[in-house]
Amino acid sequence: ETSLKVTGIDFLKSQNTRQHHTDGYNNKNLVVRRGQPFQVQVSLNRELTAADKLSLRFGIGENPMKNRGSLLSLKPEREDFNGWKISVVKKDGKECLLSVTSSPNAPVGKYNLHVKTGTNIYKPENGVIYLLFNPWCEDDVVYMSNEAQKKEYVLNDTGYIYVGSAYNIYDRPWNFGQFEEFVLDACMYLLDKSKLSLSERRNPANVSRAMSALVNANDDNGVLLGSWSGNYIGGTSPMDWIGSVTILQKYYKTKKPVRYGQCWVFAGVLNTVMRCLGVPSRCVSTFDSAHDTEENLRVDIYLNEKGEKLNISFDSVWNFHVWNDVWMKRTDLPDGFNGWQAIDSTPQEQSQGRFQCGPCPVKAVREGDVYLPYDSKFVYAEVNADRVYWLVKKVNGKDKYFKIGTETQDIGKNISTKAVGQNRREDITWEYKYPEGSREERMSMQRAYSFIRPSGLVPRSGYASTIQTLGGNTQPLVPKETVTKTGLHLKITNTEPLHPGNPLEMAITVKISTPGNWTVDLTGSCQLQYYTGKVQANLGTTKETINLEGPSEMQIPLKIAPDAYMKTLSSVEDEVLILVTAIAEVRETKDKLTQETSMRFEYPPITVQMPETAKLYNDFPCAFIFKNKLNVTLENCKLLVEGLGIFKMTTFDMGDIMPGRIMKSEIICTPTRLGDKKIVAKLISNQIKGISTEKAITIT
Repeated sequence: ETSLKVTGIDFLKSQNTRQHHTDGYNNKNLVVRRGQPFQVQVSLNRELTAADKLSLRFGIGENPMKNRGSLLSLKPEREDFNGWKISVVKKDGKECLLSVTSSPNAPVGKYNLHVKTGTNIYKPENGVIYLLFNPWCEDDVVYMSNEAQKKEYVLNDTGYIYVGSAYNIYDRPWNFGQFEEFVLDACMYLLDKSKLSLSERRNPANVSRAMSALVNANDDNGVLLGSWSGNYIGGTSPMDWIGSVTILQKYYKTKKPVRYGQCWVFAGVLNTVMRCLGVPSRCVSTFDSAHDTEENLRVDIYLNEKGEKLNISFDSVWNFHVWNDVWMKRTDLPDGFNGWQAIDSTPQEQSQGRFQCGPCPVKAVREGDVYLPYDSKFVYAEVNADRVYWLVKKVNGKDKYFKIGTETQDIGKNISTKAVGQNRREDITWEYKYPEGSREERMSMQRAYSFIRPSGLVPRSGYASTIQTLGGNTQPLVPKETVTKTGLHLKITNTEPLHPGNPLEMAITVKISTPGNWTVDLTGSCQLQYYTGKVQANLGTTKETINLEGPSEMQIPLKIAPDAYMKTLSSVEDEVLILVTAIAEVRETKDKLTQETSMRFEYPPITVQMPETAKLYNDFPCAFIFKNKLNVTLENCKLLVEGLGIFKMTTFDMGDIMPGRIMKSEIICTPTRLGDKKIVAKLISNQIKGISTEKAITIT
């Protein structure tokens, strides 16, 4: 008989990708998930007989070899030693329908498929198959049982990243775009670049750790170069991104780091990469997050006598910090640590010699099991450190440090992520920590303290290291909240909306709950600071002495004129927050208390006008309207818009927008994909960095 030859192969793309939840990928090749069958139709030059030898060969990597496990040769009805199998579904003349099931712990990556018949080898065009993690497969360690969660954490290509400050949290819309053109290829390039061995590629813990290293450019020419310098010439300012797509496409094209990122950009891109590879992933924002350089669970804040914060500390409290949680079973750890794992690609500190962080089990953070890999001490400190305030006074020409207060419940607040299936913030603080003051929290803390040695209470800024002050008394095991004899309490609020160009009108409320006549010295300061806690400008201070007949309270106004801050606001390229710090001292009892609050400016909105539904491939108009309701001209305005599956990232130059002026721009959109889609718009100018909005549309 004539020797058996393959004449063609059909990868049955639309049927397979639908079943594998991969039909969204904008890719000409077949994309499937591991541990789940997919079908291929093989056409032959004659009918298949029992004597014929037919095998499918899957090769991965540069030089696939059987003995290395990188070449799998599969014959129908015989299970391969690596847990893959194929079977004949039906034979129909010269057509043969085969079903292939990969192992649920197969290495993820790109496989080349060849068909061998006797001594003939057939190499199809587009014969590369992408194999991803499979949260729909019970035997895959990334298995997630809840359908709505998979829809959110794996398939949703848009979302929000929560930023601002604990005092006012706001959402920044973000396009993850894991299905867009070249994004999957960029992720495959990163997998190859990671130098993970084949067996390491089986495990999402290794893959997510490697990706946390590769999304930043430090030490490996990864995707994004971080910069907090305030000067972003020669790149894109971190505030100007509205999604991950442009970044990953540019990186894949140039293979050079893209400039510039800050934490929410790193988290947005890492979220895209993990969802793209099939690992359930979410962006997590922590407010008042400690960046503690010594894992000693303490952050020192230094204030001068006017109550202004000084930039002299090695450690800092970020108004917010964003990282990611990825979902998996941790087969490398004792029981009880499956589920969400924190990973962080913002280059903060090295771990095992590289800028990478995690995966750290969120449950280990909650229970205080901070000896578990990876980087659990670091993550624990980010959400559990204490804030210690020091007053820096000149004594005989030398700086002396006086401790004025310890805040033990201030760090790691309002831990937030987007809710499943809804456009709202979900508070997940309870997943990271037990309620403040509860018995479980105390036990968890004692457990953590047994693995982390908190250092004595001495200031440790660069300036302070030479002076020993206040004795080296070490911290008690569970620090107590500072309870004052007079029940002194401070609260900071804004009394008018904080619009750029208007006076900033704020108030410090001093409250005393103990009966009696009390004299309180109050110092208040207002500064502009970056979200990393770095002070950018001093705007003004107030010093008052007030008499209170306890129990009562009094409100002290703090007002800053526009001239004091508008110049700084226009000259920085980052969004800045308003920081108000108050120090109060009761003369009669020497009680001292410090309180600080960060607030963000409030901006007029962008309105989007477009239909609620549209038909596939039918054009529709979309208009963006912005009215400058502020008292200042917004200079160099740019409008950035992007709609996944509707139109590519577009930038409009708007010039200057005077007070009261209305600006309108319009684009024509052509939807190329079905389902619920979103359009994201962002307006940036010299004065304002972060007005963004989004609007949903259903494509039928």
